[in-house]
Amino acid sequence: MSQLIVDGVSVEIEGQRLVDQVLLDVAPGQFVGLVGPNGSGKSSLLRTIYRVLKPSAGRIVHLGDEVWKVSARQAARRMAVVAQERMGEFDFTVDEIVMMGRTPHKRLLDTDTAADHELVERCLGQVAMRHCAGRLFQSLSGGEKQRVLVARALAQQAEFLVLDEPTNHLDIRHQLELLELIGRLGTTTLAALHDLNLAARYCDRLAMLCEGRLVAAGTPAEVLTAERISAVYGVEATVGEANGLLRIDFRLKQQ
Repeated sequence: MSQLIVDGVSVEIEGQRLVDQVLLDVAPGQFVGLVGPNGSGKSSLLRTIYRVLKPSAGRIVHLGDEVWKVSARQAARRMAVVAQERMGEFDFTVDEIVMMGRTPHKRLLDTDTAADHELVERCLGQVAMRHCAGRLFQSLSGGEKQRVLVARALAQQAEFLVLDEPTNHLDIRHQLELLELIGRLGTTTLAALHDLNLAARYCDRLAMLCEGRLVAAGTPAEVLTAERISAVYGVEATVGEANGLLRIDFRLKQQ
């Protein structure tokens, strides 16, 4: 049974079609990577899934309900999001930012409990940011901010994670640590990723978009063929294995 179903979804803005009749499903516990070049529709599709862009056609079903027909509160309890958009320039501390992940679980005027504070501390520890709990969010580097936003998503304790380029601004070590963490969580995850080698290493399945259309879906080995990478990304690619892992090398096409 699928936890998320994207059923023939299209997205249009000002007459421009950004996503074109995409069919996709994500099974419980899977880590599914959304790949494709810049402008392929990855972020637009994710924004439709987490209720920022309304589809012009098709539907998105999560846990048996269409996402656009449930309340915002119910959607936030089910789905946690780390988007590319940054927060405004507000003077929140890191632990206050992460505590925001508890909001969908509270009623109006509910105060933060000892259990909430314990969870926030644990989530910051999972992304190696506990030492920054009292710092202002805006004082952090781009990579540090990204890890705090992931901690906020973890504090939300949702059944489904949506991550839009979660490794942006992270150095290699923290990219690996973050993707290792997501894999260990076992939470159903859909993430847009730009690094094909990382996607091949950590994702159970991949879905590749090009010009708003789904061109392939399956295991990393099924999707990341040299011919398909060449056609979609416009580069020459060599696909092989190293230490049991798929390895892709790129070079510009010869003129």
